[in-house]
Amino acid sequence: MRTEYNIYCDESCHLENDKQKAMVLGAIWCPKTNTQNIFKDIRSIKTKHGLPTRFEIKWNKVYPAKIDFFEDLIKYFFNNEDLHFRVIVIPDKSKLNHEDFDQTHDDFYYKMYFNLLKVILDPESSYYIFLDIKDTRSQKKINILKDILRNNHYDYSKEIIKGIQHIRSHEVELLQLTDLLIGAFSYLHRGLNGSSAKLKLIEQIKEYSGYSMVKSTLFLENKFNIFIWDTSLKTSRRQNV
Repeated sequence: MRTEYNIYCDESCHLENDKQKAMVLGAIWCPKTNTQNIFKDIRSIKTKHGLPTRFEIKWNKVYPAKIDFFEDLIKYFFNNEDLHFRVIVIPDKSKLNHEDFDQTHDDFYYKMYFNLLKVILDPESSYYIFLDIKDTRSQKKINILKDILRNNHYDYSKEIIKGIQHIRSHEVELLQLTDLLIGAFSYLHRGLNGSSAKLKLIEQIKEYSGYSMVKSTLFLENKFNIFIWDTSLKTSRRQNV
């Protein structure tokens, strides 16, 4: 019997002309059977820190008054063996040359999502993929991504990719946790340093993961997988993602 997983995906500064330097895409995945227990655990952490269970976890809410809460969330992620994370960072979007590859920025966006997910997907397992709904084009994104992933994995029987749908982040704690982790990468790679609380959380992530967050991990790293896109290479085909 196939093991079923849920994958929760989010992105930061992904638009071509948003005047932000770095683009980040990330995903948290875990066994589908354990998601409800994980949601309960995260709500318990909220309650422990005097927050309502519907409090939305977001990177932009990290500030000194709530740093203990966010540190507990990071600790929980690293201590829970069922939780896994992968991130792709494009450090400087201005160095991307889409014309060389006869592609638009939208094309590149889908390629990055494909590269994010293809490392996670095991052909012997099944996956339900959830993306944060951000705009009216969300359904188009889902349909394109689903076709790309199924074709790449020869998943004509739809046994690997069971479904892709968009959800609202304020309703799903694991999508919120994805936002928190990719927010840390975005903050670091944009060279920001104005928040002592955010810098402290980044240092905690480095300590727990054992990684600098500015270099790629090994390809098969399973807990905290990082890929830093090298825009200096002449062709994306040389980058083993």
